[in-house]
Parts: sequence; structure tokens; C-alpha cells
Amino acid sequence: MSKFFFASDLHGDLAATDAILSRFEAEGAERLILLGDLLYHGPRNDLPAAYAPKKVIERLSAYRDRILAVRGNCDTEVDQMVLPFPILADYAFLHTDGFSMFLTHGHHFSIDCPPALAKGDCLISGHTHIAAITPFGDANLYLNPGSPSIPKESTVPSYLIYEDGRFSLRDLSGKEYRSYQWKTV
Repeated sequence: MSKFFFASDLHGDLAATDAILSRFEAEGAERLILLGDLLYHGPRNDLPAAYAPKKVIERLSAYRDRILAVRGNCDTEVDQMVLPFPILADYAFLHTDGFSMFLTHGHHFSIDCPPALAKGDCLISGHTHIAAITPFGDANLYLNPGSPSIPKESTVPSYLIYEDGRFSLRDLSGKEYRSYQWKTV
């Protein structure tokens, strides 16, 4: 059985990054899946209180062999030059437990503009900074881990866990606040 940890939109926030890495260790997940916008806060967001992208690089680099990342709209080739794991793919597929997860940031593909998905596959993205678990399409599921650094629309700083066919949104203390049983494994 696989256990995956999803986070998005760190935006160079050291406190959020440290919280995510601490939760990743506590959860015992095999992979840390980062859905983009790792180092730069972007022109639409205020500067995070703990903005320290060089320290975020250092922290994430220690997990280079356990990270799977996709490119966010704030990620650039310069970011790739300082990070020791690939971040420039617009999307990735993760196959587990008889279905596929389409991983992307969300600025190209979203629930309103989905990629081609097979029946029963999931679309997992960040970008909106709003945590979500929403069935859609042809027996598909849309998930968004929210943002640990700049949550929006009154959402809490959060991340997403997948384990044994179940998705779980959790706050940075590890408390589950929403879940969805997707597949029977």
C-alpha cells in the first residue's frame, strides 16, 4: 500500500515549509508531492511573513530523493538551477491502486479545464490556495491540498494525504478536517 503526501504553494515561506516537512516525517509517507509555486511569492500575493527562499531551498534539498514536483506559474528555470530535483514539468502521472492521479499546478488544467482523464482517475492541483475534494466528470475526483503559506477564502493552512484508497485534508497540526473514500484497496 502506498502513502502519498501532497502540498502546494509554499511560496518561499520557511515556516510553512518547515511545518510541511515536519508533518511529512510524522505521516511516514513514501513520497512528498509538491504541486508548484515553491520559492517565489508571485505578484498577486503578499510577501509571506517567513519569506526566506534560500532557506526553503536548503530544507527541500534534503528531501530531493523523495520529492515529485510539478511546475507552478511562479516557478522558473532559475528556480530549477538552485533546486536539486526536477520542477519544470507541467504535469505528472502517478499510478497506484488501480487508478491514475494527474498531478499539475492548476494554472493550465483545472476542474473547469480538465485534462483527458479515464473514468475513475483523479485530478490533483494547487494554484487556488483553496483546499478541495470534489467529484466531477465521469466518476472523477478533483483534489487540492490548499496552501500552507497563503491560504485563501477562509481556508486553513493545509496538506493532503492519500492512503489505502482514501484522501484526507489535514491542517498543519495533522488534524483531519475532511476526507473521501475513493477506492477500496
